[in-house]
Parts: sequence; structure tokens; C-alpha cells
Amino acid sequence: MARYTDSVCTLCRRERQKLFLKGQKCFTEKCPIEVRNYPPGQHGNTRRAKVSEYGIQLREKQKIKRIYGLLETQFRNYFEKASRQKGITGDNLVKILECRLDNVVYRLGFASSRKQARQLIRHRHIIVNSHLVDIPSFILGAGDIIKIKDKSKKLDVIHSSLKKMKDSTYSWLTIDKASLSGTFMQVPERADVPLNANEQLVVELYSK
Repeated sequence: MARYTDSVCTLCRRERQKLFLKGQKCFTEKCPIEVRNYPPGQHGNTRRAKVSEYGIQLREKQKIKRIYGLLETQFRNYFEKASRQKGITGDNLVKILECRLDNVVYRLGFASSRKQARQLIRHRHIIVNSHLVDIPSFILGAGDIIKIKDKSKKLDVIHSSLKKMKDSTYSWLTIDKASLSGTFMQVPERADVPLNANEQLVVELYSK
């Protein structure tokens, strides 16, 4: 399966904002965007021409895609699915992305980044409704219970991530740190999702 293997810090620099792709490193002075807040490459720190409307839409699409760790085909498929649903397409797109298992594992604090969450899932450490699930793109539904497998409950990466997790919780999730389990209560509303992006620009881009 295709996946991005280069430095993810360059992705944050390209979008000129933190996308929080490296876990705890993003909160330290070692974060490259703290030192070089300009696009990577030979001409990244030079003055650039005014960005076109298409360029603005493209950058917003790339930003959302990179935050959730998706490649173009998969992201486009989610957009097509969102466009077929009732309601606002942009809101539907964000809701679908938030229902992904790797995103929920990250939101629950079991992993410090979505990339690390995908690794936990692929290495068969995550159980959903008593069944082992090793597919990061698995879509959760209301009431689904996510747990760490018993044999994996002593993993340092999980406990380290939970210790550093912020106290803020999400209204659509509940977590029991003692049992290392959480419940996906409902599909979140767009207004509740902490995503600094304008998904409407993605709708405009794909509608051309």
C-alpha cells in the first residue's frame, strides 16, 4: 500500500503552520516550524508572487489531507462519499475523517500522533467491540468501544502518550484510562471538531 515516507516536518513548513504530525515534538523548541516558518526548498524563504484562488483552495485541501495522513485517491473517495450524503458536503467530509479508527485512537490519547495510531492499529494492538481490527481506515459508528488489547496494555508508547495528553476531552468520546478503553459516543458535529481548516475551499476545488 502506498504511503508517505519523507519527513513530515516539511509538510508543516509547506503549509506554514503546525499540523501536529510528530506528536510531542510539535510542542517543543525542536519543531522545525519554530525556526524556519517558510516553505522548504531552495526558494522557500524568498518573496513569492500572489497566490491565485486555485492555489489557496489547493493548499487548504493539502492541509486537511496531510493532517489526517491520507493520500490523494483515498481523500478524493471520502469527498465523493461526503457529496452523496445529505447536508453540507464540507461538514460531511470532516465528520467522515473524524470517524476513522486511527483518528479516534489519537483523539483518545492512546497515541501521540495519527501516524503512531496507525502503527498501533497495524501491529494489532487495538480491539473494537471485542474484535481485533488492524485497518486504520475502519469507520466507527455510535456506541463502538475501542480498547487496547490485554497483552499490549504495558506498552510504554501508550502510557507515555496518555500522560502527556491534555486534560481537554471531546464531547463525542469517553475514555477510561484505568482500563485503557474508550467509547465513540456519536459522530461529532463540525463545530465541535478542533480543525483549523476551511473545508468549503476543498468543495470548491473539487467542484470545478
